[in-house]
Amino acid sequence: MTDKATQKDLDCIELQLGRTPRDVHAIAYRCPCGNPAVVETPPRLSHGEPFPTFYYATCPRLTGAISTLESTGLMAEMNERLAVDAELAGAYAAAHDDYLAARAALKMDVPEVEGISAGGMPNRVKCLHSLVAHSLSAGPGVNPLGDEALAKLPEWWKDEPCE
Repeated sequence: MTDKATQKDLDCIELQLGRTPRDVHAIAYRCPCGNPAVVETPPRLSHGEPFPTFYYATCPRLTGAISTLESTGLMAEMNERLAVDAELAGAYAAAHDDYLAARAALKMDVPEVEGISAGGMPNRVKCLHSLVAHSLSAGPGVNPLGDEALAKLPEWWKDEPCE
């Protein structure tokens, strides 16, 4: 469930990123602490640049936890499984389609990113940040590898708010 970003949200995201956020379309996921953690970004930024990463994780505790997970070799293991597990590959291709459909709902024609999702979908895993952001935004059962990575993360919001 997305909601429109308030000025308070944009201020929080600016603190999270350490820079002014670019073209936030909506808040796609909020941490249990209530702060934005994943935003939706349109496929073309206001200055004209194509931008395929529709779901963008902003929470520094979340992104830090994902970075730590990436360093464990999980992506290589996921890629090996994708190569031999037809059911997993099919579910991952469906996640790619879901990602594209969610972005297409903005009704912005951006030929430069047509058919391009994020995170390596639909054929490989190259960025857990994108996959986890997709899983958090779309909900469980949509992106199997994003769900798997999310399940391996610690509860990043427990110690302090994500700001």
